[in-house]
Amino acid sequence: MFTQTTRRRLVIGGAALTATTLALAGCGRSDDSGQSAPQATTSISDGPATGEITVWAMGTEGENLPKLTAAFEQANPGAKVKITPIPWDAAHSKFTTAITAQTLPDAAMVGTTWMGEFADLDALDPTPAGIDTSGFFAGANETTKVGGTSYGVPWYVETRLVYYRKDLAAKAGITTPPTDWDGLKAMAKAMKEKAGAKYGINLQPGGTGSWQTVMPFAWSAGANITTDDQKTFTFDTPEMQEGLKYYQSFFTDKLAGTDLPANQTEAQFVSGEVPMFISGPWMAGSVTKLGGDKIKPNIGVFQLPKNKTATSFVGGSNFVVFKNSKNKDSAWKLVKWLSDAKTQAQWFKLSTDLPAVKSAWEDPSIASDPLLPVFGKQLEDAKAPPAIVSWEQVAAAFDAEVEKMAKSGQSPADTAKAIQTKAASIGTGG
Repeated sequence: MFTQTTRRRLVIGGAALTATTLALAGCGRSDDSGQSAPQATTSISDGPATGEITVWAMGTEGENLPKLTAAFEQANPGAKVKITPIPWDAAHSKFTTAITAQTLPDAAMVGTTWMGEFADLDALDPTPAGIDTSGFFAGANETTKVGGTSYGVPWYVETRLVYYRKDLAAKAGITTPPTDWDGLKAMAKAMKEKAGAKYGINLQPGGTGSWQTVMPFAWSAGANITTDDQKTFTFDTPEMQEGLKYYQSFFTDKLAGTDLPANQTEAQFVSGEVPMFISGPWMAGSVTKLGGDKIKPNIGVFQLPKNKTATSFVGGSNFVVFKNSKNKDSAWKLVKWLSDAKTQAQWFKLSTDLPAVKSAWEDPSIASDPLLPVFGKQLEDAKAPPAIVSWEQVAAAFDAEVEKMAKSGQSPADTAKAIQTKAASIGTGG
């Protein structure tokens, strides 16, 4: 089955805490060590950036970023941006080792699920005055916040939509995409019974990252992962059970399958075997690459269906400045420049990463695309898990219980209770 991760592991980010991280956490934060910690930046000075600004960035972003920052250097002749590309697989351990050794760069791109951990280790500089966060998608901006404090900015985003075969939907008698839970279920049923699909929709039956597909249904039913203060988990609620029950019903009604080969979502979609799935914007290119010109006009997307809300998942990457930076003022000027709508539109053209700034979506390169504006609409109602240190461990427990629910028929009530019990034993790490 399809694992709901991004092209470059943006959302899953770091795995469970490394031994280095745990050891560091046990040592306490810098303000507890008897040493004077660097002061947080409260505002950005006037004037151009100066000096060397060291930056770490992962994957193809690290390779493409110098093409973008060349314009920043032209506007700030006294500044030099030195970018170090880092493979995603090595990034988390490299960061935690650097936190221990206090050898971090000035600024970096970090996965959204790392924010709680790095803030807990007192490594991040709070976002200063002078960075206007009002233009970001709200859900993306929330990923920068830990304990009510913002650290950094959303740099690029992704969210999930329902992909469907337009031609097979027409064959099934579906002329308008559904907008609610009943409509999605009816469409999946029609795809199977009238359009000849083996299954109406491809949903992940547990396994790594399945929480990213399940939680939007729970959020739409009114569930939350924690209390507002992020101190207590709230998985075992009627709202969570409602979302789980709906998700399980696709498997019990044989509209989604537990027997589909892994990582074959594109092939199943192109063949018509499973003509719907839930994923992010990169999948349009993957499907087109496999199916060619014939499949391209038949790729459709629509927003997640509504129960109380129509909430999807938001992921992506943030840009942060580290507290130990020796050039924080200039580093924040770089981050501010990266947050400009024109810069974000230019970055999309270089990387195809979707902008976190809403006004950048007005650029013709995005606005004229047949699919991307729907992702922009979905981003208006999209959430991420809370920025807590233990999230990766909790997510793994969540995924394991979802698998029992989808494959073994464990009840939604028992699933919610088991997730709550495991999550409570792990703790929020706060």
